[in-house]
Amino acid sequence: MSKVIISSHQDFEPYMGKELGVSDYLKITQEQINLFADATLDHQWIHVDEKKAQTESPYKATIAHGYLTVSLLPVLWAQIVEVQNTKLLVNYGIEKLKFNQAVTVNSEVRVRATLVSAVNLRGITKAEIGVTMEIKDSNKPAFQGSVVFLYHFN
Repeated sequence: MSKVIISSHQDFEPYMGKELGVSDYLKITQEQINLFADATLDHQWIHVDEKKAQTESPYKATIAHGYLTVSLLPVLWAQIVEVQNTKLLVNYGIEKLKFNQAVTVNSEVRVRATLVSAVNLRGITKAEIGVTMEIKDSNKPAFQGSVVFLYHFN
């Protein structure tokens, strides 16, 4: 599937309520998990202690921080949609986010995105995007929810 190009508020309209696309898979490495732990000061053993996780974790491996998986949304969203002709993009919010399944180290994840709504707020487009992070070879997603962006088009 090719990337959706959006250059104005009107370009969102044909996609209302429709799937915008799916990103490529991205592998979650232990190095990413460790760096995220360092950045957030969250060094809980289930994320960073590989030996203990193998024996004591119900997953038998370390798992990615839930917020690490959420932080991958911008890079995976950019594989699905290219928004052009903007002077500013604001990450406005996250709605109804629910973590459904842990992402174990070396899993591959991707995002499936749907346009929930696009509202014109006096020249600023407020776009709500439904997102599901899928885990390769799993029937249950890592998370589901909506992200809200404010696009200030030129």
